[in-house]
Amino acid sequence: MFDLQVNAWELLARAALIYIALFIMVRVSGKRTVGQFTPFDLLVVMLLSEAVSNGLSGGDDSVVGAWILAAALIAMNGLLGFVSSRSKRLERLLEGCPVLVGRDGRWFPEVLSRHRLSPADAQKALREADCALRDLKLAILETDGSISIVKK
Repeated sequence: MFDLQVNAWELLARAALIYIALFIMVRVSGKRTVGQFTPFDLLVVMLLSEAVSNGLSGGDDSVVGAWILAAALIAMNGLLGFVSSRSKRLERLLEGCPVLVGRDGRWFPEVLSRHRLSPADAQKALREADCALRDLKLAILETDGSISIVKK
C-alpha cells in the first residue's frame, strides 16, 4: 500500500507532462467556466480524468504515489498562478485576455461564434445584468468565461 512501484521522479515527470498537455488542450478549448459547462463539457472533463489516470500513475497504485501525484499537480497549479501574477505577458499567455463581443446595442456574431458562445449565452448575460439590448454600451467576454455588461 505504501511501497512505490514507480520511481518518484518518474511520477513527477508524468504529472508535469500531463498537466502541461491538459492545460494547453483546455486553454485552446475555450473560456467557459465550470458554472457554464453544458452536460457535454462536464462529460469531457470526467472522461479526461479517466483517460489520463493510467498515464499519470504509470501503473503505481500506492497511496504514496497518489500523494506525490496530487502534490505535484497542486504545486504546478500554484506555481503557474504565482508566476502569472508576476508577469503580465505570461498571464495573457496562460489566461488569455478579455474580448469585446458587443457594443452600442448590438452583438458581434462572428466574435461570439469564434469563442463558441451562443446567442442564448449573450441574452443570459443581458438578463443577469438587468440590461435591455438597446441599453448595451459594452459586452466583454472575460478571461474566466463570464460576460460583463456595461450599460449606457
